[in-house]
Amino acid sequence: MSRCSVEFVIEPFTDGDPGKHVRAGIEAIEAQGLDVMMGPFGSTVEGDIDVVTSAISSMVKAAMSDGAHRVLVEVRKPS
Repeated sequence: MSRCSVEFVIEPFTDGDPGKHVRAGIEAIEAQGLDVMMGPFGSTVEGDIDVVTSAISSMVKAAMSDGAHRVLVEVRKPS
């Protein structure tokens, strides 16, 4: 199985107060059985590349539907 790590930011972003659009995006990822690690400037999820890329697609759709203006995504393969 190929694995990947994805860092993402859902904007607008307010420190300490993730809006409905951020929560919707994270919930979409968690619904696929993945754990999201929230950080001060972005969030990270890791796992099988097929599962993660499907979850990221769901996250973008959910976040944009709930008011996100921009979603930044960086996908990395573990070294």
